[in-house]
Order: sequence, then structure tokens, then C-alpha cells
Amino acid sequence: MKKIMGVQVDNRFEEVDRMQKVFTEFGCIIKTRIGLHQQAEFNEECTEKGLILLELNDNSNDRSVDLENKLQQIEGLTVKCMEFQ
Repeated sequence: MKKIMGVQVDNRFEEVDRMQKVFTEFGCIIKTRIGLHQQAEFNEECTEKGLILLELNDNSNDRSVDLENKLQQIEGLTVKCMEFQ
């Protein structure tokens, strides 16, 4: 079963260190990682908000729950998951 995890980051400048440590800890189950940032509406500057999409290995069920729980412990992150057959 395919599992995609979305991580919304409220302040990517403040939370990046803790978040990266968790991603490194669970790196073996992360197949693909895509990072998106929002751009300010009236200029070319990046905003503090970001979105990270993770494609997890098909056999990562228990570890993916652990990853989700660890990410949810970081203030300013919202984690949602999708599963596909």
C-alpha cells in the first residue's frame, strides 16, 4: 500500500533543525521527499510557511506511525497521511 505523508510547517526557519533530525532518523523508510514553500503575494520573498510531501516505502507501516507521532510532537507542524491501494 502506498502511503504519502504531508507535513505543513508554520515556521520553516525555526523548526527545520528538529524536523530534519526526525527525517534523518527515519530516512530508511522515506522513498521520496518534496519540499514546497509559499511565496509572498506581492513580492518574490519566501514566507515562513512550507509543505513537505513524503512518499514512504510500502512496508513501513509500524515505522510510519512512529514517524508521524514524532513529527506531531514538534510545535508548528501539522501532519496528515493518505494511503492508496
